[in-house]
Amino acid sequence: MQRLLVTGGAGFIGSNFVHYVMSSTDNFVTVLDKLTYAGNLESLKQLPADRFRFVQGDICDQPLVDELVGSHDVVVHYAAESHNDNSLHDPRPFLDTNIIGTYTLIEAARRHNKRFHHISTDEVYGDLELDDPERFTENTPYNPSSPYSSTKAGSDLLVRAWVRSFGLQATISNCSNNYGPYQHVEKFIPRQITNVIDGIRPKLYGKGENVRDWIHANDHSSAVLAIIDKGLIGETYLIGADGEKNNKEVVELILEHMGQPRDAYDHVVDRPGHDLRYAIDSTKLRTELGWAPQFSNFDAGIEDTIAWYRENEDWWRPQKAATEAKYKEQGQ
Repeated sequence: MQRLLVTGGAGFIGSNFVHYVMSSTDNFVTVLDKLTYAGNLESLKQLPADRFRFVQGDICDQPLVDELVGSHDVVVHYAAESHNDNSLHDPRPFLDTNIIGTYTLIEAARRHNKRFHHISTDEVYGDLELDDPERFTENTPYNPSSPYSSTKAGSDLLVRAWVRSFGLQATISNCSNNYGPYQHVEKFIPRQITNVIDGIRPKLYGKGENVRDWIHANDHSSAVLAIIDKGLIGETYLIGADGEKNNKEVVELILEHMGQPRDAYDHVVDRPGHDLRYAIDSTKLRTELGWAPQFSNFDAGIEDTIAWYRENEDWWRPQKAATEAKYKEQGQ
């Protein structure tokens, strides 16, 4: 049994990882989460008390981080400010959490010689043209386009530098867009699903041509575990499930599964600097570590996700009104 410290484990992708670890291993997990608006303790309910602990705290709190890192075997770093729209409105929290927070963690991991895995995003690579056959690989140059993606790129580079300069026992993964349970309703897919539940027409940025490479959160979790177990120190692995869809297709699929006309949505003003297309080549992860996604059918994955939001209204309802009020203020 290993002792895992999971930062940001009350957030969307982090909480899915915690549930996955609990169901597929005998590891002990401590979650460190600041419980900002994006963190939700309800996402960590019904976990086995003898193998799970929650600590509310900030990853920038050096004494707390040092104490926790020192008493665990592996640090899995999910904690991040991650919503692009928020980064355009107020970039400062992204610098604090994504840069200073990561620095605080890798310094503690270096001092205690602990295994460190850093969760990042494909957005650090910028975007691709809609008709470009290329996909991102581990060798794609960084070209971030928002305060969010630039701070994540900065955190990646910090980890790489600490590996080279100080021998940090670290790996990095850059993943494509996740979907599934426990995702905040400010995000694209849950916003559309909960709008339809509430009788509100979904909102589509611009023409809806922007392409994302979708992956179910459980597949992201299984890939991270594979990297922790078998990945080579200092290496970066891209995680993707060949799930390219443009936003218009996703909205239409959601409407179809929820019994609405496929064109029952509204176009809203596009956000500044909206990346055109992301696409992941996960060949290295699949061939070197033997990983493969289980949720390869996006249609079925969306149907399961819709069912989760229908069945867990108590989880997302408290977030909804404030989220929609913020979007209305921004004309989106």
